[in-house]
Amino acid sequence: MITKISTDKAPAAIGPYSQAIVHGDILFTSGQIPLNIKGEIVGDEIVAQAEQVMINLSAILTEAGTSFDKVIKTTCFLSDMADFSAFNQVYAKYFTSNPARSCVAVKTLPKGVLVEVEAIAVI
Repeated sequence: MITKISTDKAPAAIGPYSQAIVHGDILFTSGQIPLNIKGEIVGDEIVAQAEQVMINLSAILTEAGTSFDKVIKTTCFLSDMADFSAFNQVYAKYFTSNPARSCVAVKTLPKGVLVEVEAIAVI
């Protein structure tokens, strides 16, 4: 069975997709960018933006009945690999269980933000 996850504690999807999907006991989040619940970009540098992304992921994980320590895989997108070290400092505060991860630089991200993160977690 597939269940859509939606919470008003994270920004609404800005396209034709769900905040997250549960299949069996696995949660798949959509990529989260640094928007607040009003849909406004938070911060203009990587640390502030990464913190907002983690706030959004936390709200979705909580709504689905899981948490950061049950995340098994993340995919991280940075608009500039020069932000890698600063991003890692924020990331390490939340993903203390060290899930598997991919981190890549991309040409552009939605709304011109600096970071996007998606996660797969066990419920």
